[in-house]
Amino acid sequence: MTKPSVVVFDLGKVLVDFDYSIAARRIGVGGRMSFVEIQKYLSQSDLLIRYETGLISRRAFFDEVCQTTSFAGTIDEFAKSFADIFTEIPAMTALHAALRRQGLPTYIFSNTNDLAVEHIRANFPFFNQFDGYILSYEVRSMKPDARIYEALEHRTKRHGGELLYIDDRPENIEAGARRGWQTILQETPEKTKTALQKLGLLDHI
Repeated sequence: MTKPSVVVFDLGKVLVDFDYSIAARRIGVGGRMSFVEIQKYLSQSDLLIRYETGLISRRAFFDEVCQTTSFAGTIDEFAKSFADIFTEIPAMTALHAALRRQGLPTYIFSNTNDLAVEHIRANFPFFNQFDGYILSYEVRSMKPDARIYEALEHRTKRHGGELLYIDDRPENIEAGARRGWQTILQETPEKTKTALQKLGLLDHI
């Protein structure tokens, strides 16, 4: 098996955990929807998909949320409420740091939005320690669509087994595997660490 020359990380549930109920409780204060309804709306609606594929702007996303939920705050207040839902997964960011110390290029490969990225970049120092970022709202394509995988190959100038991809969603992993990428399905940091060691990438920790 080829030893990977680039390691690609998903963001949510791999390097950071997140909880949309936090945003829903804040946005729902004084509104006409319960926080459970807002949580479902924020995390599962077509609106979020359109936002995370760059089809609508931050302002348009905000305006539609306000119209639906009756949120009455400013866009800056909404941004904080919506984006401040993340917690770092230290065991995984430590694995990333170990790979960096060994000189391996690393990339973020994420279905996400500009509010989330802006918040994570400002509040989690590890985020700035990657060689590049392939983000759905910039590429205008979401995993597992082939276009975002093509964008990553173009950005990294790597293909097939040169790429090692870590993600928590089986359908995203499968799309990478079909392109010949090496993959690790993120279940626990311990399992991911073991898989990296088997590939000879973490010999020194």
